[in-house]
Formats: sequence, structure tokens, C-alpha cells
Amino acid sequence: MFKDRKDAGIQLAKKLIGYKNKNVVVLAIPRGGLPLGAIVAEALNAPLDIVLTKKIGHPLNKEFAIGAVSLQGKYVADSAEATHSYIEEETRRIRKILRQRQDQYYKNFAPKILKDKIVIVVDDGVATGSTILATVSLIKEEEPSKIVVAFPVGSSSAINRLYNSPFIDEVVCIEVPKHFNAVGQFYRNFNPVLDKKAMQILKESNKHFIVSKYE
Repeated sequence: MFKDRKDAGIQLAKKLIGYKNKNVVVLAIPRGGLPLGAIVAEALNAPLDIVLTKKIGHPLNKEFAIGAVSLQGKYVADSAEATHSYIEEETRRIRKILRQRQDQYYKNFAPKILKDKIVIVVDDGVATGSTILATVSLIKEEEPSKIVVAFPVGSSSAINRLYNSPFIDEVVCIEVPKHFNAVGQFYRNFNPVLDKKAMQILKESNKHFIVSKYE
């Protein structure tokens, strides 16, 4: 059990301290992953960026991920239990949100270059692994030297899926509970992270690393 995202981020940073002052870029999955990503990035003396992905929720339970979408691609679990039309409709809806978020987060700054970098993908927890699997499949196309995924808590089924991914070099997880229903059950405080707060975290974290897209 974690007190909040700050507590989880501090514990996760300790697990990753071996990457301090290496050629690292920390990628947080917004919005919940950003508070943790900022703590990890500071501990490792590394720049922080975001990955623009969003889960596809089950038709009967939107909190349960059956896949994930990015601006360039999507991942759908084999056991998705959803119609093709539902997946396509959700993909269009989610990409509209992601484009808006891209405009917000990258209004004045350019995304980090990932080629030949050690990329550490951080989230506040993993239930199915779908979001991270979609994320790393796209990150791989940018030719990083290594992809690490790190999160405080995850289900055993998600951990197994991540370990079996050909795109992931290392999985770092603090707790793998026997009974897992949702990420939020392992936090005393799991309040949502609003876009405004997330953008502030990203900006503050990157004071020494941000490169203007106009340079």
C-alpha cells in the first residue's frame, strides 16, 4: 500500500537509482504517471517527457483496459470482448483527446529525442499492461538503446505480458499483489491528476533540460 503517488515515486526512484547520470530519458504516461515520473527523473538527473497513449475501456467497464491507442497506432488484447465498430469508434474518440493533449503539452517545447537513449517508461500502476505494451511498441520505432518499464504496483497477469514483450528489456515493479482489482486500491490517496497540474509538473521537472521547439 502506498500513501500517494509521491510516496510511490520515491520508492520507485530507489529501485532505479542504478540509472543515475546515465543516458536516460524518463517517459511518464499521463496523467497519473507524471508525479512519479518527475520524482524518478530528478533522482536520476534525467529529463522527463510524456507518452501520449490512452486506454480503450471495456464496453461494460470503462476502467478495465482492453487495449490502448496512440496517435500513430493501437494495441487491442486478443480477449478484448468488444466489437470492431466499438474499437474503431473509441480509437477515433481517443485520438481526438490525444491531439488536444499534444497541443497542450507541446505548446512551446519539442518532444525529447529517444534514439540511442535508455528510455524508462513510468506509470502509477499496471492492471492489464495494454497501455504500456502499446506505448513501447511505438517507442521502439525511435531506436532507443534500451526500454525499461517501471511502476509501483501491477497485476501478475500484466507482469507476465510485459516480461514476454520483445520490446521491453527490463521490468521494474515494487508490488505484485495476489488479489488485484484496480490500481487505485493500493493507494490511500489516488486523486486524479488534472491536465493543468500535469503540465506544471512537466515544466518544473524540465527547467534544465527543455529545448524550445523554436530554437
